[in-house]
Amino acid sequence: MTATTAPRARFTVKGRHVLIAFLIFFGVDIAVNSAFMVWAYRTFPGETSMTPYEDGVAFNASLRARARQSTLGWRFTAAGEGADRLRVEAFDRVGAPLRGLTVTGRLRRPATDADQRFAVFAETAPGVYLARGQNLPGAWDVELTARDPRGETATVQRRMIGS
Repeated sequence: MTATTAPRARFTVKGRHVLIAFLIFFGVDIAVNSAFMVWAYRTFPGETSMTPYEDGVAFNASLRARARQSTLGWRFTAAGEGADRLRVEAFDRVGAPLRGLTVTGRLRRPATDADQRFAVFAETAPGVYLARGQNLPGAWDVELTARDPRGETATVQRRMIGS
């Protein structure tokens, strides 16, 4: 006579199995999303200005200055020249070089306020202004302020890619 073994009971999904799978799935999902949110907030809190309200109030004054500046018709170009120079060229409405300007600049990284630099330019040729000692690898936002001897002022912003 042969011994017969009782057939094995097949695995069946019960309510507690579904509950455990549900809790594990959403527990992992919530943990990963929470980690991403904490990491995102720590790397960029979202506010780059220490005075956002005051910046907003001053916006109308900047619009008036831009309208006055557009009547001047001044045009500027900015580019890195060599490894350590920043070159700015200034032209009037008809394309003639602007001479005798006092040009200053503020250089910032586009994505962060971590690296800011200031530059003072010297006129090296008619309408050509150079700032030396500016090692500018990568992308930079350049805010130039130019003032002529009569007191007219223009501020422009340019994006440049340094070597």
